[in-house]
Amino acid sequence: MTKKELFLELAIPNKQVVSRWVSVPEFVGKYKKLQLGNGGSWCRSNSSLAKEYAVEFDKNITNGNSIDRIRLSGFSNKKILNQNIRKDIKDFYKMRNCVMLGVNGNSENTKIEIDHKDGRKNNHRLSNLTEQKLTDFQPLSKAANDIKRQICKKCKETNKRWNAKNIKGNPYDFYIGDENYSEELGCKGCYQYDPVEYRKVIVKKISELSANEAVDQVFKKLYPEDEK
Repeated sequence: MTKKELFLELAIPNKQVVSRWVSVPEFVGKYKKLQLGNGGSWCRSNSSLAKEYAVEFDKNITNGNSIDRIRLSGFSNKKILNQNIRKDIKDFYKMRNCVMLGVNGNSENTKIEIDHKDGRKNNHRLSNLTEQKLTDFQPLSKAANDIKRQICKKCKETNKRWNAKNIKGNPYDFYIGDENYSEELGCKGCYQYDPVEYRKVIVKKISELSANEAVDQVFKKLYPEDEK
């Protein structure tokens, strides 16, 4: 049985496709495959389950942001864009290190996942496999990808972008734009969207700043009378 079929069997939806709440501790025995250790890929918004049914999550029983229980509340009326990634793009990135943490390991948290840079995943071009580009994606460890997913979710709810200065040592908030999400820029400029581009742009900004200040200091030294 698929994970979707297993959950439907466990949840017992009625004729209106409304099910009971299924608590996470019930994912044992026959239903062990439903455990959420991989971030709940079988019930995410792009899963076959969520494409067909409206899936609700309850995170209010225990502390933290973990999913405590899941239920169905009818058929889905959302149009889910295709989020599949072309094989050659996956092959290109799967052996590369995480651009956030610099790792590519065998443990659950260090395994590489191919990430859509645009955390909102609402770009119709990317739904067409033939139009996907390498630059639309990046390699992230599972740990980094899970964190980014939560950051992008909050940005979508608030339209406030994540500040790169949350990481100590980053000298600029964004490499393009400001904290306000706009349709014009989208995710571009956010560290989470492209940490490599952030580093490149920031190095250039600092270099230009240093050069300009150095020229200014030399000019003051050679022509001190101009400062009087």
